[in-house]
Amino acid sequence: MSNCTIDEDVRPRKLSEFIGQEELRANLSVFIEAACTRERAMDHTLFYGNPGLGKTTLAQIMASELGVNMVSTSGPVMERSGDLAAILTNLGRHDILFVDEIHRMPATVEEILYPAMEDYKIDLIIGQGPGARTVKIDLEPFTLVGATTRLGLLTSPLRDRFGCVFRLDFYKPEELTEIVKRAAKILNLSIDEEGARAIGLRSRGTPRIAGRLLRRVRDFAVVDNQCTISRELAEHALDKLDVDHLGLDQMDKKILSVLIDQFSGGPVGVKTLAVACSEEVRTIEDIYEPFLIQCGFLKRTSRGRVATPKAYQHMKKKFIDNGLI
Repeated sequence: MSNCTIDEDVRPRKLSEFIGQEELRANLSVFIEAACTRERAMDHTLFYGNPGLGKTTLAQIMASELGVNMVSTSGPVMERSGDLAAILTNLGRHDILFVDEIHRMPATVEEILYPAMEDYKIDLIIGQGPGARTVKIDLEPFTLVGATTRLGLLTSPLRDRFGCVFRLDFYKPEELTEIVKRAAKILNLSIDEEGARAIGLRSRGTPRIAGRLLRRVRDFAVVDNQCTISRELAEHALDKLDVDHLGLDQMDKKILSVLIDQFSGGPVGVKTLAVACSEEVRTIEDIYEPFLIQCGFLKRTSRGRVATPKAYQHMKKKFIDNGLI
């Protein structure tokens, strides 16, 4: 097995190379082609979904397909309106401004975006007190691409200004298998179909996790002097990493265990659950809960989180009927 000293970037660079999200890809392809044909900046675009599903990758693909530059930043970084103004005034014609975690952008900065998105103009206040004056600056036509894991935290005025809004869903095991095979080829790794499928099944429906697990399985293969990543090798490595056959890791199991053992299956508030698991509330809500809910192990109720009978079965615990399932 070839051992790369520096891992190559396995992200697809063209829409045709992007695996999964078929409806999204089809629609995005139409909008990109229409923008190129009209020789206009593409409409402002918003991607939302759980972390690791490909929001940043799609923004990079958009820039590549449109033949423009992309400037990347994130919502929390832009603390003052002047920070955003400096970025906007340096954009070239039809360039893309990618803002990750756009829901965390301060309100004062967000307000600068409204005229920029609609009229390609920004209003800056120069000076202070009675001598202050407003200067209107024209911008080159550009495309704002926002990415967020929390669509509900976006303000309505900002959300309504996006012409294209796309939701990214979890990936199917078959799609993740193809993603693993493609990544292995780029990394110059030998992997068989069953080995790729074993990794794909434990990747929580997320390409980023699939890539991380592939690299860790590769490490086991290198140390064990294995030329090909087989199903047996992949499962052995992932078992060592405490990733079970459904993709649940240590924290997933801890959340379910705490919910079942300490709180009799719930209901329990997410803040209490976070304290009991020694984890941040936001991490539980954004990273762990969506997958546990998708697997049918966790249920949100008005009174708190509740473990389902399926969770008891998976954790090999005796089910307690609390009347909330």
